Amino acid sequence: MSDHVCAEIVPIFTQLNHQELVQVSDLVVHHHYDKNEVILGPDNANQLVIVAQGAAKVYQLAANGKEQLLRVLDAGDFEGEKNLFAVASQDLYVETLKNSTVCTLSAADFQPLLEKYPSIAWKLLQSNATKIAALEKQNELLNHDLIEQRLATYLLDLAKAKGTTTFDLPLKLKELASFLGTTPETISRKFKQFEQQQLITKNKKAISITQLDELTEVRDS
Repeated sequence: MSDHVCAEIVPIFTQLNHQELVQVSDLVVHHHYDKNEVILGPDNANQLVIVAQGAAKVYQLAANGKEQLLRVLDAGDFEGEKNLFAVASQDLYVETLKNSTVCTLSAADFQPLLEKYPSIAWKLLQSNATKIAALEKQNELLNHDLIEQRLATYLLDLAKAKGTTTFDLPLKLKELASFLGTTPETISRKFKQFEQQQLITKNKKAISITQLDELTEVRDS
């Protein structure tokens, strides 16, 4: 891993040249975390977190302690940009899904970068718009009364994003259940139901949509 890999792989820094990337990298701190470690929460919410290697989940905690999964971060993804503008979310957490290398950039160091490199601010606005659109899509999913509609919508959207009807699920069953607002047991039953109806085939995380039109009918029913 190069010394400035975090700056290289993050979309908000892609307009910077090599020397500028090095300058940004001088401000970045590298950390190594084991699986299931919390890397961002209310106690350290004054920084930007960048996943260099591995994966992490972003979730909120409800008053009853239940997790609501918001998104999954892969290499190059980041979280905590609101924290850089003193708009911290007291119930927002980032937790590793596997052993990961994570980089952090403090608010004090990040804010001068926005003044020096306006392209970063523009990319940050684009990233926020994308996240807002994803949250709106998730809310749309949760508005479906039937869990099979939510699951069908999720699978169809994933197929569209991947450009293929054969793909691997990016989430574990528990995480997918949280994302769709239900329980792992219910999601497991719905997957079996879809298989019995020959709408999909499933082998662990590998999914193949075999009846695209029929699955679309489930979504729209």
